[in-house]
Amino acid sequence: MSKAPAPSGPQMVVVRGTRLRAHVRPGPAVGPPLLMCCGIGASFDVLDPLVEALDPDLTVIRFDVPGAGASPTPVLPYGFPTLAWLAGGLMHELGHERFDVLGFSWGGALAQQLAWQHPRRVRRLVLVCTGTGMLMVPGSPRVLAKMLSPRRFRDPVYAERIAATLYGGSARHHSTKVRRLFRDFEQGGSTRGYGYQLLAGAVWTSLPFLPTIRQPTLVASGDNDPIIPLANARILTNFIPRARMHIFSGGHIDPLIEPATVSDQISGFLKEDS
Repeated sequence: MSKAPAPSGPQMVVVRGTRLRAHVRPGPAVGPPLLMCCGIGASFDVLDPLVEALDPDLTVIRFDVPGAGASPTPVLPYGFPTLAWLAGGLMHELGHERFDVLGFSWGGALAQQLAWQHPRRVRRLVLVCTGTGMLMVPGSPRVLAKMLSPRRFRDPVYAERIAATLYGGSARHHSTKVRRLFRDFEQGGSTRGYGYQLLAGAVWTSLPFLPTIRQPTLVASGDNDPIIPLANARILTNFIPRARMHIFSGGHIDPLIEPATVSDQISGFLKEDS
């Protein structure tokens, strides 16, 4: 059973010997909280617009994976099973044995691993602009090459310049929103930490275990996503037994710069009875 969290700003939580920067947005709802998993290289702060657009009754918990944001970089690389183990430990430390999970982009891989690795703890699963790891329909090489560097999180001017090519959707016409999104947040993290995240994704796939994910699942994807094409959402929806799909008009980060594209669907899905 979940306990109601106290209001808090960002905090450092020690989980199984690892320090993780985390944040809790408390809500009055009695049901399970929502754990949100962020995209590659970014701190959880970039999820702020989506969090603000979700139903305020929902308790929302976010964290920086090791080496991203303000979470220290470990000495050795890690994989998604280790990250899921840490995320489960974080929720235990915060007093939650049952919870929902949302994964955005790279964080969608972690969300899938969590749902599979902790089937009795994860109640519902939301996958936004994500795929199945190394075995997926890739974006164009020109786009993926820009993903090899974390520069866009440290240089808002550069982020604005490449926004249209990299993210598609609304970013093609409102690249200044991308610059604002990255300007004020603690995107940092180390270059080595970013490399660890790239490596984790390069050696992982969810395809073998997708049919065993039994949680109700919402798969949301844009129809103009250069990084993770829409075909990946169809694969996830077809392979996960209790999945449904929401296609929105937009690109990879429209859920962050135009959160209304997905917020109502996510809030409604999470408030349904199991």
